[in-house]
Amino acid sequence: MLFHLFILHHLNIGFAALRGRVKITGLQASVMWLWYDWRAAAVADEHGHLVDVLEWDGHMTEHAVVERLRTVAQGGLIPEAQTLHDRFPEAKVCVHGDEDLPEADWPLPSHEQQTAADRAALRLSVEGVQAAASDPDRRLEHLVRGSDELRAHHLTMESRLLEWVGLFFPMSRATDRAAYVRTTAGCSSPSEFALTMGLDVPPVLPSDAEWRAITEWAETTANANARLDRMEHALRGLASEHLPSVSALVGPLLAARLCVEAHGRQRLARLPSGTVQILGAEKAFFHHLKTGAPSPKHGHIFMHPWISRSPRWVRGKIARMLAGKISIAAKVDAFEGEPWTAEQVDAVEQRVEALREANKQPPSRR
Repeated sequence: MLFHLFILHHLNIGFAALRGRVKITGLQASVMWLWYDWRAAAVADEHGHLVDVLEWDGHMTEHAVVERLRTVAQGGLIPEAQTLHDRFPEAKVCVHGDEDLPEADWPLPSHEQQTAADRAALRLSVEGVQAAASDPDRRLEHLVRGSDELRAHHLTMESRLLEWVGLFFPMSRATDRAAYVRTTAGCSSPSEFALTMGLDVPPVLPSDAEWRAITEWAETTANANARLDRMEHALRGLASEHLPSVSALVGPLLAARLCVEAHGRQRLARLPSGTVQILGAEKAFFHHLKTGAPSPKHGHIFMHPWISRSPRWVRGKIARMLAGKISIAAKVDAFEGEPWTAEQVDAVEQRVEALREANKQPPSRR
């Protein structure tokens, strides 16, 4: 009796190990693998014996090899593998290099065939780099990040220049900071600067060497401002072309920033409007989840004057409405629909004005 129980126990273990990998038909069990690479396909049984083999016998041009490699890279089946899959639908499909493959005499390519595949792989790599270079989402990311870095650099230099010149001319006023920088860069002496700005010449003046350092700093600051303008001009052009509807709604600079923050136009179109509303406010949102602090009402879209210039108590309503419209516009752009017109944008602006009109006074606190 104990011997019979022992035998049954080990039989159960054996069947459990084969469950999910063995297809049982009556009393006959079979396990098959369908192996393929870019030029051949084969079917082997559980013992590693080849049951059927098909090899490509076409002209091995670079274009043909590239297309086959592209098919394998995208997870598709080459024609030979598709034929064997139709013959042996129960076989487990595995591409060359899969760890689940058993040891077998697979029909691997010859040295000449592998050399042709290497050349085709290099061409695929070049095409991949070119495709990445032509991806507007990637280009927008570089333009947005680059303009942010350049703007931070320019503002730092500008602030230092104003403080530096203000040491000698404390009464100088920089109502137009860009014009102030250009004036400083164009004056060859402190006396000329005082005459241009309508100021008295101070009793303590910088030396010629120090004033030359000031003017050179001003020239660098002015050049940085000009580079920033050119970069933002390029950013507006690309965003208006890649996101025409969103750019028409909230402006190309904000549209580009939302696209970059969402990691691409397609993903921006798939995001719910609630996520679009707080893009750029992730830290505040996770702080809300962690501590229970009030959740943020807006992220980057706060930059739009419809929100930033509205009363504090109505900004959340406008942000929620605007985020919904941005989501719709992003879907239109992602699926290459008809871009939004000025009339559609005007309708959104009228909705903003209606929200402002309906919420002129702050809500009462209870």
